[in-house]
Amino acid sequence: MKTRAKSAEATATAMKPKVAPTKKKSRKKPSASSSAKDDHRDKPKKPPTAFFYYLEDFRKTYQQENPNVKSMRDIGKACGEKWKTMSFEEKVAYYDIATEKRAEFEKAMAAYIKRKEGGEISEESDDYE
Repeated sequence: MKTRAKSAEATATAMKPKVAPTKKKSRKKPSASSSAKDDHRDKPKKPPTAFFYYLEDFRKTYQQENPNVKSMRDIGKACGEKWKTMSFEEKVAYYDIATEKRAEFEKAMAAYIKRKEGGEISEESDDYE
């Protein structure tokens, strides 16, 4: 004969959610051959966007006005809020800078691809050791 206490325990254990055992994630190092083929040390880096050029200017002025704020998180939040409220006319200067840098990047990338196709850059010499 079952008692109420025993039946309550049985339903309580049956209602508990089952938790799957967690596995430890192992960090695999990327192999030198696969990453070296994709990223060469002579490959040009992509330029920052207009927002990041604005962030450079904003950071300087914000830190002068608020010397006690050291957190990049707070500076970034303030910068993002200001960027959202800016008009397009105010942003044009930063878009122009970003466009110039993007054009320079595209020229450098075209030259890099040309050198790579011409055989000046060999994939075998990409060892970073």
